[in-house]
Amino acid sequence: MTVNPASPGTGTTGDRPLWQRSVIIVAAITALMFVIEGIDAATNYDLDQAGIVPRQVDGLDGILWAPFLHDDWAHLFANLVPGLVLGFLLLMTRWFVIVTAIVWLVSGLGVWLFAPPYTVTVGASGIIFGWLTYLLVRGLFNRDIWQILGGVVLFLIYGSILWGVLPTNPTVSWQGHLFGAIGGILAAWYLADRDRRKAKKSAPQQFPGVRS
Repeated sequence: MTVNPASPGTGTTGDRPLWQRSVIIVAAITALMFVIEGIDAATNYDLDQAGIVPRQVDGLDGILWAPFLHDDWAHLFANLVPGLVLGFLLLMTRWFVIVTAIVWLVSGLGVWLFAPPYTVTVGASGIIFGWLTYLLVRGLFNRDIWQILGGVVLFLIYGSILWGVLPTNPTVSWQGHLFGAIGGILAAWYLADRDRRKAKKSAPQQFPGVRS
């Protein structure tokens, strides 16, 4: 007997609905963040020195590490709540990796170029801002009414976060927020054509009528 590996009940990862896979990935990322923050706290937050040091060549690698690091547990939890929701929603779009990579790079470079000298920037808030702006504007680029309505609802819930792009608090990296938001818009623009092609491909095929 031939068994289709994609059929229900075979126990493969591909059998899981998208929302279940998204929950698992978000949970794994959350667990990783807790482990890293636990190690950071146990070492008197020495890991935070691996953050982004502006305009220093040896601070460039901080772009890679900064989103995993936080000043303390309060900082982590402040990012975790919106991050869980937005990360899940982004995973449901199937563009999580590409959007996150663009936002990560743009936000990190923005901090490296424009943050105040002699500072070290850590935290995932730049990525969260990018996720939010991507989800807010993707419907406009895709010309999709349902995505636009989803963006409106999301704006009503999380829109106040966007005030963080303004330099109102010297201890908060508004540069990371601003360039993260720019990265989200760039990602929406970059992926718009692919999104439309994907939507067209998944639309029901129209076949000419046949009379008998």
